[in-house]
Amino acid sequence: MEESIAIIDAIKQTFACKEADIRTYSPLTLAYIGDAVYDLVIRTVVVERGNRSANDLHKKTVAYVNARVQARMADAILDVLTQEEENIYHRGRNAKSYTTAKNASVIEYRKATGFEALCGYLYLTGQQDRLLHLVREAVKRVDMTI
Repeated sequence: MEESIAIIDAIKQTFACKEADIRTYSPLTLAYIGDAVYDLVIRTVVVERGNRSANDLHKKTVAYVNARVQARMADAILDVLTQEEENIYHRGRNAKSYTTAKNASVIEYRKATGFEALCGYLYLTGQQDRLLHLVREAVKRVDMTI
């Protein structure tokens, strides 16, 4: 049986990426990649729950991938974050962004950015099990089922 390799490690190996100190990345850079990673996790779960039309898949996904829900998720898991994770979340939440969400308040958008920064940090540091645990816990705590 082949040993599983984290997708981040496979990408780094395949494209010969240089090692970088993730702690020096801006929180908005972490949120940028975290947005995509979180979206991929949710899309994967939605697709695995059943073969549906692309429109149905999109509607189900959007219910989870939006600033308002991500803000609720961030609030729901704050008490289980490590100190390091909480610091990353706060850096993302407090970052000065020049964009805003269409259907969320500024506060919700900033909390969502912190949540995405945390997702990005966990992904880039190869902590996929922790990332998946926190996303699953957040979904459960905001009383949603994918």
